[in-house]
Formats: sequence, C-alpha cells, structure tokens
Amino acid sequence: MKVALQMDPIGSVNIDADSTFRIALEAQDRGHSLFFYTPDKLAFCEGRVMARGWPIEVRRVKGDHVTYGPETEVDLADFDVVWLRQDPPFDMGYITTTHILEMIHPKTLVVNDPFWVRNSPEKLLVLRFPDLIPPTTIARDLQTIREFKARHGDIILKPLYGNGGAGVFRLDPNDRNLASLHELFTGMSQEPLIVQKFLPAVSAGDKRVILVNGEPVGAINRVPQAGETRSNMHAGGRPEPVGLTARDLEICAAIAPTLRDKGQVFVGIDVIGDYLTEINVTSPTGIQELERFDGTNAAARMWEVIEAKRA
Repeated sequence: MKVALQMDPIGSVNIDADSTFRIALEAQDRGHSLFFYTPDKLAFCEGRVMARGWPIEVRRVKGDHVTYGPETEVDLADFDVVWLRQDPPFDMGYITTTHILEMIHPKTLVVNDPFWVRNSPEKLLVLRFPDLIPPTTIARDLQTIREFKARHGDIILKPLYGNGGAGVFRLDPNDRNLASLHELFTGMSQEPLIVQKFLPAVSAGDKRVILVNGEPVGAINRVPQAGETRSNMHAGGRPEPVGLTARDLEICAAIAPTLRDKGQVFVGIDVIGDYLTEINVTSPTGIQELERFDGTNAAARMWEVIEAKRA
C-alpha cells in the first residue's frame, strides 16, 4: 500500500519512544511505501487534497533513522492510507486539517477517522461515559469552578485542549491561587477549563491502556516524579510495566463500541485507580514502551486492522 504520514518533523523524533516512528517502521517491514509531510504542507487545491513532502525510508539507527527522497507534491487521493499523527495543540489549525482530510476519506483511509477526531477531543469524549469518570466540570465561569472546588476540596485544573501535562495544576483545600490561575488562563485563551476531583491513586501511577480498533492490547504505568502531580512522560513520568485489571477491562468494554463506530483505530486511554480520565485519539503514544515491557507489537495489530479495512 501507499502510506502517507501527516506528522511533526520525523527527523527530530526519539526513535525509542515515538509511536508514529514505530508505526512507520512496521509499515515498511510489511512492504508498504512511505511518504512524509508536515501539517503545514497539506492543501486543498481546486478540488484536490494535496501535500508537499518526501518519500522516506526509516530504520532504527540513532542519528540516521530516516532517508528522504526528492521533495514532491502528491495527490493524497492516490494513497491507500493517510495517518493523522501530528501532536496537539488541538487548535483551529489542527481542526482545519481534519476538514481537508475528510474530503478523501474513506476512499483513502484516514487513521484515525478525521471527522470523529475533530468531534471527540480527549477531554470531551470521556463525558459520554459519566459512570466511568471522576467528578468533572467544564466551565469558564469562575463561580462555577469555585463551587466545584468547595464540593470536592482537592482538585485538578487544566486547559481543556492541552496535552503532555502542560498547564496542569493541583489545588488542594488550602490553596489560594484559583482566582489567579483562572485570570491567567482566561487571559490567554477563550476556551473553557476542565476541573476534576483529585485522585490520590495517581501517586501509584496513571495507566495508559492501548486499544486497537476498540480492543485493549496492553498497558503501561506512568509514575510521577517525587513531589510531582503530573505523570505524563513529557513531564518526567516514569514508564513501568503493568497488567490490565478487571476494572480496566470493564472500562474498555464500555467504550469499545463507540471507538469502533467512530473509526478510531489507535486510541490510548488514561486510567487512574478505578477512573477513566481521558480518551486520547489525536496522537496517542506508549506503544514502544509496551513492546519493550512485554513484547506486544501494537503497531502490527494496527496494520492488521488497516489491511483488512483496505481489503
């Protein structure tokens, strides 16, 4: 198959951690050809969805992990698969790429389905499952957030469309910074904030469960550094091997039909204790750590699903 990767610059990725690199390597091993471009090189031109980029070959060699062919402009309708894999922020630039890619999907299979990526951002899709998530409020109004904090005492406050642990604050019952943080956030953006009850179980780790076509294939545990609330690996969280509990499987079973119906082939959910906190569909990661810990090749599972869809 002809496979295009819409992603951040591939030349600067960490080949031991980046999930898109592992997906590309698996595709190449299966005989598929690769084309790479960055989101800013995607364009709609007189009825055609075009991208300017490079055919590539990849290898697991640090400092020499990608070889570029000649720069060229391609019509993405000529491809079998396009991977939508750039990292957030989930801003209007990101959203625009989903609108453009939707014009060629599903004749060209876009993974994950761009319509439902656009309509299922990580911190909003979980709201469809109120019985699985901790007490949660999404609001811009300070009084609403204050009342939530009064009810629950110890809370997490974060940007609704943030990622990687950026801008995540824990406000315990003695904290006096809520108004200042609200002023800071609302001065920077017109977006609401998300507030959740703090879950003490995060000290034991924030579990990332990898699902392929709605089926859980494994999990890693991300343990925060001492004195740190955030467990994201971008924020210094330490990945550790972990198994799936009965509660994890219950959560996965509850959300699986939605993920399959919405064409979300590669999803990473976040579970703290018994609670689902996020459903990551934009650019989930964790598959390389999972493979190192227990040998599970999640990338191969993804390609098996994609190849079956194309067939």
